[in-house]
Amino acid sequence: MLRIGTPRLRGLLIFGFAAALAGCGDFDDPTLHERFDPATAEGPPPRAEVPFDPNRNLLWGDLHVHTSFSFDAFTNGVRTLPDDAYTYMKGGAIEHAMGYPIRARRPLDFGAVTDHAKFLGIERHLAGGDTSASDEMRAAIRSGSRRRMTQLFLRTVSKFSTAETRNETFDRQGFEEVSRSAWSEIVAAAERHDDPGLFTTFVGYEWSSVPDDNMLHRNVIYGSERVPDFPFSALDSEDPEDLWRALDEQRRQGMDVLAIPHNGNLSGGRMFESTTFEGGALTPGYAAARSRNEPLVEIFQIKGSSEAHPSLSPEDPFADFELLDPMTANGTRAGERLGSYSRDALRTGLEFAHRKGFNPFRFGVIGSSDSHNSSSSAEEDNYHGKLPIFDGTPAQRLGLAWQIPADRLPSRAWGAAGLVAVWAEENTRPSIFRAMRRKETYATSGPRMSLRFFAGWDYPQGLLEGDWLADAYRGGVPMGGTLEARGETSPVFVLAALKDPLGANLDRVQIVKLWVDADGRGHERVFDVAASDDRRDPGSERPLPDVGNTVEVARASYTNAIGAAQLFAQWTDPEFDASRHALYYARAIEIPTPRHTTYAAKLLGVRAPEPTAIQERAVSSAIWIRPAPSAARE
Repeated sequence: MLRIGTPRLRGLLIFGFAAALAGCGDFDDPTLHERFDPATAEGPPPRAEVPFDPNRNLLWGDLHVHTSFSFDAFTNGVRTLPDDAYTYMKGGAIEHAMGYPIRARRPLDFGAVTDHAKFLGIERHLAGGDTSASDEMRAAIRSGSRRRMTQLFLRTVSKFSTAETRNETFDRQGFEEVSRSAWSEIVAAAERHDDPGLFTTFVGYEWSSVPDDNMLHRNVIYGSERVPDFPFSALDSEDPEDLWRALDEQRRQGMDVLAIPHNGNLSGGRMFESTTFEGGALTPGYAAARSRNEPLVEIFQIKGSSEAHPSLSPEDPFADFELLDPMTANGTRAGERLGSYSRDALRTGLEFAHRKGFNPFRFGVIGSSDSHNSSSSAEEDNYHGKLPIFDGTPAQRLGLAWQIPADRLPSRAWGAAGLVAVWAEENTRPSIFRAMRRKETYATSGPRMSLRFFAGWDYPQGLLEGDWLADAYRGGVPMGGTLEARGETSPVFVLAALKDPLGANLDRVQIVKLWVDADGRGHERVFDVAASDDRRDPGSERPLPDVGNTVEVARASYTNAIGAAQLFAQWTDPEFDASRHALYYARAIEIPTPRHTTYAAKLLGVRAPEPTAIQERAVSSAIWIRPAPSAARE
């Protein structure tokens, strides 16, 4: 997010005005050839009711979508409202801020509008009758003039209010009067579109704490229609513990609610720091409050991956996925990666459990988009950007529309991601919310591959044959669960992954193990437990060979000539130690496919920037192994 007054945006402004007065380019952006026509726009397709299944249905959603009620979305041209966001989630076409129609290839099963509670609806209100956004920008892009496009962007962004202007225009009471109206519309839209069994909505908002330009954002999601009259926002406090206290109070009033941290990769090490917000020592009370209020963390979204980083996981060759290091919002340095990534946080939590007897970082994982287009832009070949006037067309995303050098544009580093998958008995608010509470969730970078992960002590050999799910639930725990160590034998881990029916084959499935040694130091290891194309030699310690690459960059295409449609594994840990705190999570990796920038380059007839291909993935919530009381170190 670019904010007026931040060093990053000031740098772009200065650079834009100081740039040479370049002439016209010769690109044509076919995205803008079609105009959205509400009279002919396709609505959501018919849906079949999801039947109750005690062994859980796989449901797909997005819990991080912004509309024009968010100040940064409105400033960047968005004029759509929560009704539009739900229409998109259900599979209908809506108008992109640049004027063209957008529609997902497949509808979602559930979703939430999570506009920023901070300044909620304020920019839209201040604009008054100014609801046009796209015509001038479309004309500038169609002209091919980088100079005209850059100047128009700077003028558009800077004409909206700064924080100082907002504070001069409104006192706190004025803020709340405008924001309450927007909040009422968000709540009403969720109620209008909630359709139990067919499509589920959640009332939500984003708590947007940005201390010293470090992102500590949380999405607050309510489990029923019982919600507060007005959200607790970062204007009330930027301290997460204050948010938790507010949510605890709401829970005492009968509101089921949770918060989901995101953008840990842009937190400057503060999302999972080993002290409180104020610098104090962590306590059992802190750990309990955090676990109670934040059972999940978002690890994939447009602004990059927060699962792992090569500097923290140097032995993991897949830790370099969709990193936003070159384009961080706050100039994050290498040393600040500690405390910014979920795997590191989970490992730190085990160290706390060993040394202190409590774990402040015990969470499951999800993905979501953070789209600011009232949409869920998670498909590489159907990607339409995050902030419309900034990256709403392929020419903008690749830097062809700007005088600003492409390598200084975060839009090229932003990715088409992600989605949240839940295993729930039925498609209703209570069932999905219970699944999120128990962490039976996983994150994907966009594709819809199916991923199951269980652990149990008495699973028989051949469990995966036949109708195995009921036995897996009965004899163990799914992702998000906990087992207490029993004897010295490793639990049996069961993993099943199926490719996205419309997507790429699978390269491999892995189990990531985190544990502590006798001194309480955290360690990790990634095990390749199943692989496609007969590459897995049972018992071999040799690294698994690469799956290969069928991507044709010039054509932005790939084939499923390599990889597997499904992979299964029943695995025990050869290094299991029942006396140590440990956890395990599953990761499924696709074969290489074209990145959204490669599809954009093909459309525009230009050279695709690196990386031209990526390996999309799914990451499960963990299963924790707790040492038996007699074995655990107090």
